[in-house]
Amino acid sequence: MPELLALDNVSAGYGESVVLDGVSFALQEGDSLALLGRNGVGKSTLLVTLMGLTQVHGGTIRWCDNNIARVPTYRRAHAGLGWVPQERFMFPSLTVEEHLTVVARPGPWNLARLYEVFPRLQERRANMGNQLSGGEQQMLAIARALITNPRLLLLDEPMEGLAPIIVQELMRVLQRLISHEGLSVIVVEQHARLALSLTRRAIVLDRGRIVHASSSQSLLDDAQTLDRLVAVA
Repeated sequence: MPELLALDNVSAGYGESVVLDGVSFALQEGDSLALLGRNGVGKSTLLVTLMGLTQVHGGTIRWCDNNIARVPTYRRAHAGLGWVPQERFMFPSLTVEEHLTVVARPGPWNLARLYEVFPRLQERRANMGNQLSGGEQQMLAIARALITNPRLLLLDEPMEGLAPIIVQELMRVLQRLISHEGLSVIVVEQHARLALSLTRRAIVLDRGRIVHASSSQSLLDDAQTLDRLVAVA
């Protein structure tokens, strides 16, 4: 598989503050990666760095063999980076369908396919974004990223604060995207075992550095190491 994304010795943060320190990894087309670690170690910062929302102090970020470390966010989105932020960012003045159509780009993901994957959104297509439950907002946030037809989907804490039945529903959707659609995915998730069960590879951050890299299955099978690295209860 061709290399889609490669970070080489990337240091980044906010202003002069350095959060990520010498991060290097690569992702191939169709690959899936769980990005794990305790709170405050730089996981979300890594995702927003990929989207161009931090100050890069050093290193390169290569996307399809082009260095995008200084490329603005909108150009990264047009190039195929899709982002589902932890905050979801629903617009109270837009309906569900307007949330989707306003950002739609040509490709296999269209309204009909998204409504098939998320039938709740079709039922609520005329509702405003702030009239949805937390789980429905998360579905809409994922659908909104998908309708841009990304080559890589970045998911920041997609299961946070959701009821177990909604978590199960979203897990089925993400498994479909990764296993059947072949979409490249990086997922940040505090529920480490959920993220590992979805993905092929895993990296663990601590204090802005990668301290562990392995297959997801091997880390899932090693409860002692998993507990030591991410403090899983």
